[in-house]
Amino acid sequence: MSDHTHGDSHHHDNHDHGSLKSYAIGFILSVILTAIPFWLVMTKAITNSGTMGLVLLAFAAVQVVVHMVYFLHMNTKSEGGWNMMALIFTIMIVGIAMAGSLWVMYHMNHNMMPDLMPEYMHTKTAP
Repeated sequence: MSDHTHGDSHHHDNHDHGSLKSYAIGFILSVILTAIPFWLVMTKAITNSGTMGLVLLAFAAVQVVVHMVYFLHMNTKSEGGWNMMALIFTIMIVGIAMAGSLWVMYHMNHNMMPDLMPEYMHTKTAP
């Protein structure tokens, strides 16, 4: 037999859980924020690939915020602000990792000097 009785409840009543209305709003926003980028890509409404990438990233960022607010119930008051601190810390660590990776890749490309590679290859093949 287990030590837990069947009357024990594992959820706390002092937290605000979403209502049907908030879940419906979150679902509708999620569908819209998925359908618009899908339409943009399928119809090739934006011809510049760089602009298309930025627009898609913007929609993705808004979608993440919608999910965090409407489904994960994250705000500055939840868990005494610790959830928001953890999110900020995670964003900082991911940003540092991405910036460092891009910096290393840029400098590797710069140090390899791809523009001078044909000249280098020409001098190595001559006896």
